[in-house]
Amino acid sequence: MTVLDLTQAPARPPLTRLALVELVELRKMTDTRAGRWLLAIIALVAIATVVVFMAVRPADEQSAGQLFGLSQIGVGLLLPVVGILAVTGEWSQRTALTTFALVPQRLRILTAKVLAAVVLATGFVLLGLVLGVLGRGVGGVLGVSSGEWDLPVRAIGSMLLVEVATVLIGVAFGTLLMNTPVAIVLYFVLPTVWTTVGSMVKALRDASVWLDTNRAFEPLTGESAATGTEWARAGTAIALWMVVPLAIGAYRLMKREVK
Repeated sequence: MTVLDLTQAPARPPLTRLALVELVELRKMTDTRAGRWLLAIIALVAIATVVVFMAVRPADEQSAGQLFGLSQIGVGLLLPVVGILAVTGEWSQRTALTTFALVPQRLRILTAKVLAAVVLATGFVLLGLVLGVLGRGVGGVLGVSSGEWDLPVRAIGSMLLVEVATVLIGVAFGTLLMNTPVAIVLYFVLPTVWTTVGSMVKALRDASVWLDTNRAFEPLTGESAATGTEWARAGTAIALWMVVPLAIGAYRLMKREVK
């Protein structure tokens, strides 16, 4: 007969297992009508962008790299909402009590959510690669595409970095605010307000370049390699919109009472 040692604490689940659990939670979002539509819309927007570009642009501009980059425009716009929901869903769906009862180390849960969001962003970048190559191939067969087939590793890596940073900004907003409607609204409103104010107020124009994610990330996905200054601007924007809210949100997460 086996005797249980009640004095020995159970082993903590490994971080990789927690990340897999969070991937399952992201998958469960497709079980709801809103989740299915959101992920479907992201994929459809990526496909539609490539198709429309092939229909209206000259054949020599339709390279695999150009089509790949265009496929990520809608992804970068909508995927952060999934990152927000991955965090705020714990509170809106009232699963936080179960989650944190099973794994009391809340920072481990947050880390697992971050890893899951990175995997999700990587998946959509891979989808973009498929669309870029497939679009160029189909366009060549139809006689509407004659651009290059090149997909530089630098361009792929930069796009992956931008998409990961973007979805993690969504995770950061969700962690900071812990409320789905507020997090989604502020995610879209605050950067837009900053961009508008930065372009209108002369004294803020120099600073706006460093703190505007749209302007800071744009050189990273361009045809030419980004300069050191451009990388520094991207890092500054990431620090403001991702690192700071994620750190404050993690502190709130540690202190918040679960009901």
